[in-house]
Amino acid sequence: MSDPYADHVTSTVEPAPDFSFVRRPKWIISHVLVTALVIAMLIAGIWQINRHFERVERNDVIATRAQQDPVLLASIAPPGTDPEVGESEQYRRVSATGEYRTEDEVLIRNRTLDGSPGWWVLTPFVTNDGWAVAVNRGWIPRSFEADAPRPGTEPASGRVEIVGTVQPARTAEGFQVADPADGILPTLGRPDVARLAQQVDYEMSPVVVRIDPDSVDATALPTPLSLPPLDAGPHISYAVQWFIFSTIALIGYPLILRRVSRGKASSAPG
Repeated sequence: MSDPYADHVTSTVEPAPDFSFVRRPKWIISHVLVTALVIAMLIAGIWQINRHFERVERNDVIATRAQQDPVLLASIAPPGTDPEVGESEQYRRVSATGEYRTEDEVLIRNRTLDGSPGWWVLTPFVTNDGWAVAVNRGWIPRSFEADAPRPGTEPASGRVEIVGTVQPARTAEGFQVADPADGILPTLGRPDVARLAQQVDYEMSPVVVRIDPDSVDATALPTPLSLPPLDAGPHISYAVQWFIFSTIALIGYPLILRRVSRGKASSAPG
């Protein structure tokens, strides 16, 4: 005797997924793009983790060197020293005695403070030994003009002692536009000591000294620049986000392929 429900049972059996479409050119392109995207997100996550550990290491250096007494700038970065000293001795507290040369002062373009546009003031400081160092005296608002007097921003006159932290000089990198090689420039794109040295008549240290806010009047212009904050930054949270996106792609894409395969199997002629 025939089973009256046989046809019904047979009709409800789910067809096997059809994955033959995954070998088609447009889907191969899709696989490559998704794979490249996942790899890129994983690399971004790993890069953020590396940035986190670099920041932790930098914070340790700043915290340690901030507790040390200033050393004479002449003992670590006189003229002729390898410019890499700016990196190896970054955040080292230093001191020097001499006199500012405001007539050779330059402004560093496109610098912000608390979201406000302005300049950094880079003033040569000629030491008792006859050579100079570029001192980053701080930030002034964009309302000041590079080629006009800047009343109220003058440094202490006469022979004084300065205290600050070592910072590396910077030059144009990658797609950055370099400053003109010739002429006397009132502004620079970066604190480029080598370029500044071209337009003064004394030798210069290869580093920049960022003036210590505690050694000057912090309420007057230029506003002295503080050291970077000693926090961990957002790098770990960014890394977690990239890894989450990667996981979503790794799980979600196969599910999409499975759904498409089922749709193709269901639409195939029986």
